[in-house]
Amino acid sequence: RMFSRGLVSSRSGVTQVISFRFLSTEPACLTVDRLEGNDKGIVVFRINRPKTKNAISKELIFRLHQEADALAVDSEARVVILKSDVPGAFCSGADLKERKTMPQSEVGGLVKRLRGFADKIASLPIPSIAALDGVAYGGGLEFALACDMRVAAATTKMGLTETRLAIFPGAGGCQRLPRLIGGSKAKELIFTARIFDGKEAERMGVVNLAVEGGEEAAYQKALEMAREIIPRGPVGVRLAKVVIDTALRADAEVTNRVEEQAYDRIILTKDRVEGLAAFNEKRPPVYKGE
Repeated sequence: RMFSRGLVSSRSGVTQVISFRFLSTEPACLTVDRLEGNDKGIVVFRINRPKTKNAISKELIFRLHQEADALAVDSEARVVILKSDVPGAFCSGADLKERKTMPQSEVGGLVKRLRGFADKIASLPIPSIAALDGVAYGGGLEFALACDMRVAAATTKMGLTETRLAIFPGAGGCQRLPRLIGGSKAKELIFTARIFDGKEAERMGVVNLAVEGGEEAAYQKALEMAREIIPRGPVGVRLAKVVIDTALRADAEVTNRVEEQAYDRIILTKDRVEGLAAFNEKRPPVYKGE
C-alpha cells in the first residue's frame, strides 16, 4: 500500500494528514486519514466510489470492516468521522448492479456483512460522527444511524428506501431508527420508504444538526464537533459511551451496575488526577488516556 502525507489548512492553523491508499487501477474506494497537529486523535473514513454514488460493493464493505477492526485497537484515536469524497452523495445504498449478478445464495451473506459493519461502528470504543453532505439511502443511511452522532447538509436527501425493492432495512435500520425517533414514526418512514431532507431529519431527530453552507458543510461541522471532543478526558468519554449505550438497551438495574463499575475504573485513572490538578492550578488539562 502507499503512504502519503499532506497539509490541510484550518482555522486553528495547519493540520497534517496521513493517508493510506491501496494500489489499484481504480481510485481507492476508501481512504483513512489520521489527522495530526491540533487535530491529532481525529480519524476520517472517506468513501470514494464516484461512478456509483458510493454504492456499497463487496470491495467497499471488505475495506470498511478492515479499517473498523484497526480503529477498534488504535489507542491514539479519539473520534472518527465517516464522510464521502463524492460531491452530492454520502452513500446511495447497496450496489444493485453488482447484486444483480450475485447468486442468490450469496446475498444473505453480504447483507450480514453490512449489518456487521454497522455493528462495528456502533460498538467502537470512541465516538463516531457521520457527515452527510449528499444522498444517504438504504444501507448508506443505516451506516449513518450506527454512528453516535449525525450532521447533515440541510438539502441532503435521505431515507430507508428498501421497501421500494420489496425488502426491508436489514443492516440495523429497523432497530436503530425506532430508538432515535420512536416506533410509530420509524414505521411510517420505513413502510412508506419516504425520502426527506436534512432539515426534516433534524426536526424528527434522525440527525443531530442540519447545516447550511457549501459542498462539505456537514463535514466541516462534524470536524468542529470532533475538535470539541478531543480535548476531553478520553477514558471518561469512552466510559460515558458505554453507560449511555447500555441505558439505551438495558433496564435501570443493569445500567446502574454498569455505571458503578465504570466509575470505579475512572477513579483510578491518572487523567482524573490531572483534571483536578489542572482545575486547581487554573490551566488546561493534558490528558493521556491513562
